[in-house]
Amino acid sequence: MQALPNLILVGPMGAGKSTIGRLLAAELSRDFFDSDHEIQARCGADIPWIFDVEGEAGFRDRETQMIHDLTGREGVVIATGGGAVLREENRRLLRDSGTVIYLYTTVEQQLKRTAKDRNRPLLQRGDREQVLREMFALRDPLYRATADLVVRTDRRGPRGVVGEIVRRVQRLVDPLQCKA
Repeated sequence: MQALPNLILVGPMGAGKSTIGRLLAAELSRDFFDSDHEIQARCGADIPWIFDVEGEAGFRDRETQMIHDLTGREGVVIATGGGAVLREENRRLLRDSGTVIYLYTTVEQQLKRTAKDRNRPLLQRGDREQVLREMFALRDPLYRATADLVVRTDRRGPRGVVGEIVRRVQRLVDPLQCKA
């Protein structure tokens, strides 16, 4: 069987990209990188601070550079930030660098999963539900256009999602394998 490509997770905040990415990497004995965490480590500052000082455009510049750096690696699992797909350059880098998996979740699930999180600058303004609905309307088509696979994460445990991803990616790599 062929080796699995880089696995790149995209999707909205609260979809489970970091949690699922860590578990997926462990399942496949791969290194895991979360682009937002890598940006914070490189800058020595958290994302809200970067947004405050540099604005969203400054953060997106850092994000594009990080995606460029991470997609240059081989045999890794990468979780991207929810807005990574906003730039065509990022979408191209992601598509060209591995299998892109859109972790789909509803706005209702996002609201539940991000309710107590104060580390998300885009949710600190106005009505959280309205902000999430607007982001979903803009980003969902971009996630779908970038992704090789769409995997729903609503009301599912992360281990079940990881199992589905592994099975579906293996079928992409080797379509003739037995369907277990």
